[in-house]
Amino acid sequence: MAFVHDFELDVRGEACPYPLIRTKQQVDKLHKGEVLKVLASDPVAPQNIDAWAKKSGNELLGVEANSGTFSIFVRKS
Repeated sequence: MAFVHDFELDVRGEACPYPLIRTKQQVDKLHKGEVLKVLASDPVAPQNIDAWAKKSGNELLGVEANSGTFSIFVRKS
C-alpha cells in the first residue's frame, strides 16, 4: 500500500547517520501536513527515522520494504 506523498528523498546507498540527517533537513523544509517519502537501503534507517519522528513531533505513517529498499513515509506535524 503506497501512501500519497508530496516529496521524495532518495538516500539509497547512504549509511547511518546520513539517511536520518537528510530526512530531517528535508522535513524541516516542508509545510505542516506534507508527506515525505524516503527511499533508503540502510536497514537501520526505518528505526532511526521512526525514533526521530516520535521525538520531533512528526509522524511516521508507514514503512514498506521491497527488495532491500525501504520506503519510509513521514508527515510533518
